[in-house]
Parts: sequence; structure tokens; C-alpha cells
Amino acid sequence: MIKTIAIDMDGTLLNKMQKVSEENKQAIQRAQSEGVEVIIATGRSYVEARFALDEAGIVCPVICVNGAALFTEEGKIAASNPMSVATAKMVAGFLEEQGIYFEVYTSQGIYSKDYENAISVLVDVFVTANPDIDPESMRKYAEQRLQLGQVTSISDYSELFSRSNEEYYKILSFSKDLTLLNQIASKLEGQGVTVTSSGRENVEIMSESAQKGTALETYVNGKSGSMQETMAIGDNYNDVSMFERVGLSVAMGNAPLEIKNLCDEVTGKNDESGVAEAILKVLKQSAY
Repeated sequence: MIKTIAIDMDGTLLNKMQKVSEENKQAIQRAQSEGVEVIIATGRSYVEARFALDEAGIVCPVICVNGAALFTEEGKIAASNPMSVATAKMVAGFLEEQGIYFEVYTSQGIYSKDYENAISVLVDVFVTANPDIDPESMRKYAEQRLQLGQVTSISDYSELFSRSNEEYYKILSFSKDLTLLNQIASKLEGQGVTVTSSGRENVEIMSESAQKGTALETYVNGKSGSMQETMAIGDNYNDVSMFERVGLSVAMGNAPLEIKNLCDEVTGKNDESGVAEAILKVLKQSAY
């Protein structure tokens, strides 16, 4: 019997308009009403995640920035796995040497040195999750997101790393040069960081202990639950650490073939409320 459900956001819970469908919302609320724990597990920052969840009226805990931080349903931080200042500076210095654009996700927000590239990163994530969508319409949505203050401009990252009140959760790098991205990922592996991807043209770098699967296991164990009674639903490589640990792994219909092959089941696409389909299926099975 499934007692906990972990759900990714982009390409999974959210449709191509970056919204939670009514079907997904109702399925989540039905699961909660039947005593099933629901937790969101996303690469987004907490503010970015809550933007879409609040719009849908979904209240639940959130694993954000790929497991670097865990927030309670009341919005209080319950656990974090940040990079050390030294590690964050090492990664940032390496990326700057490569001439590659990157953003820094911290406990105080997201920082970027280039507004135009910040838009491109968001568009890449959206289009990767929804290949048939018009990139120009996503660009307008990305601009709206940035105007809401979800990304802060900064002229020099060294000033950011000198602050004593920030935790460094994730560094998101972006390039259209996929060969360069692969080289960067290879060079950073084994340097005390976790390297993954949530989009066709990005590489995400976190603390070695910051993974969605690790954070989910911490949450489930803290509730005296079982990972064998946990279902994870996702669509991309940053969901693999969850898929490897849970009793039931479910890939979205829009996921890459490699991700589908890793999972126990495949549900509908994100634009077809595939999350609701997967949730209702396990609730029906639990009823017998």
C-alpha cells in the first residue's frame, strides 16, 4: 500500500502552461483526504515552487533545489544540505573560467549576473519539459517570473560568497554547447558535488548529499514511514535518485526513454494530467 507520494513539478505536476491542472489538484487532495502523505520534490527554489502550488491551493511539504532544502507545509525549513562556501566558490570559479553562464541558488534567493541568460535558462527548462510548446510564449512567461523578483541581479559573485547569512543550495549552469556541458559535468563529478540535469541545455550542481532521493528518504523516515510504501513520479534525470529508492517509481509519458526504462510504470503526459492518473490508480489499488 502506498502511504507517501513524491511528485516532481516541471514536466510532471505542471502542464505546458506551467499550471497544476484541476485533475491533478483534485487527485492530490483526494490522496491527502485518504491519509496519504503528498510531498513535492523539485529543482525549483522554494519561492518558485510555491508560486505554482499557491495558485492551485495545494498545501504540502516541499523538497526544493533538488534536495538541498526541505520545507514543512507551513513553509518552515526543516532540513538543508548546502554546499560549503569553499565548494560553491570552487564551482563558480571553474564555470567562470569556462566562460559559461550560471545562477546561484541560496537560502535568500536566486542570483544572476545576466538577465537575458536568466530568461533563456527558464525557457530551456520549460521547453525541455514541453517540447511541443512555442518557445516565444514561454519567454513571455519567463519574463513575468523574473519581474516578480524570483531572480536577483548581482554584479559580482565574490560579494555573494562573502556573506555570512546565506546557504548555497545549487549552481545552475546553462549553455547551448552540449559538448561543453558534458565536459563540465565530467570534470565536476568526484569533486564533492552532485551533478545532474533538469533541461536539455543545463547542468545542476549541488552538495554531494543534496539529492531528491536522499531528502525524500529523510522525510519518510522522519514520519516513521517506509520507502517501500512510497511512490515517486517524475520525468527527468534529477528524479533518478528518488526512483532508485522508492517502492513504486512512475515515469511521465513525456519522459525520455531512458527514464521510462528505469521506472516500474509509465503514466500519461504532464499535459494530460498523468500525475492524477498515477495517483488515482494507486488509491484504487489500496481500496481493495
